[in-house]
Amino acid sequence: MAAAGGTRGARLLAERLRAEKRAAETSQGPSVSASLHELRSWVLQQDSDLVLINKPYGLPTHGGPSVDRSVASLLPALSQMLFGRGAEPLRVCHRLDKDTTGALILARNAEAAERVQSLMRERRMHRVYWAVCLGVPAPLEGIVDIPIIEKETPGPQKHYKMALCPRFRASPGGSLQRFSISGSAHEAVTQYRTLEKGSGVSLIELQPLTGVKHQLRAHLALALNCPILGDHKYSNWARLAPQKPPPSVLQALGISLPQARTLLLHLHAAQVTLPLSPDCDPAVLRCPPPKHFLRTLRKLRLPVPSLQSIGVPAEDGAV
Repeated sequence: MAAAGGTRGARLLAERLRAEKRAAETSQGPSVSASLHELRSWVLQQDSDLVLINKPYGLPTHGGPSVDRSVASLLPALSQMLFGRGAEPLRVCHRLDKDTTGALILARNAEAAERVQSLMRERRMHRVYWAVCLGVPAPLEGIVDIPIIEKETPGPQKHYKMALCPRFRASPGGSLQRFSISGSAHEAVTQYRTLEKGSGVSLIELQPLTGVKHQLRAHLALALNCPILGDHKYSNWARLAPQKPPPSVLQALGISLPQARTLLLHLHAAQVTLPLSPDCDPAVLRCPPPKHFLRTLRKLRLPVPSLQSIGVPAEDGAV
């Protein structure tokens, strides 16, 4: 009977925590069951070929077996709202993770979508992200060039995560040894710089030079030891457990340790730059951070960076 009672207690606790997470997402980020008015408010820029939206937290880009609403499922309604009845549905040009906010490009036709996707394949579409992270990277800026591979984690709750697959490792004597990486590993390169730091956290600007699943989250948590605030997946690579921010961060945010499990991921796609033609300046598409991101910066007493301060790369250096 004791075992049954313990199981029931664990189930009730899990249900309560899921309810808290849903309540936090509802209060801190836009609802995925957004009204048409909210849907229209996501649109920041549009021209004859492309539409830029500021994707909200908690909304997946594409649908799936357990997904009720996604960006893709809302595109027919958005197309009619913007361009009238009978308008061709917009197309998603790339993707953002469900819990990542910010710049997402939609195309009005197949040719425009292929043009953007071609720029991505050629690494000429330049993306800039902002992340609030636990800890401060050392050095404050640099490049992380470590391949990533998907692995099954050990422990009783087996699951899959992205892991580092380094080419070099330190021997017991301190010398570096080169290793051949697995054929399943993906080249992953991230440029970063620390914009602000304090209260045990840092605001980091990230430029992914490659596009690998969970690249920024894995490089920050596993290579720089600075997991993104609210990243409950990569703060503990080998097990399933909520992130545990240090007491100084909890105090600044005004929450308890149990409440930390409801923290939202603080990763935002702030800018996308698209080269148009050799004779034209690149298109610079910028997205302001969501309310929960700004509220956290204010509580941590970190200044909000200016979108205008993000550099625009030259065409030959864009990726």
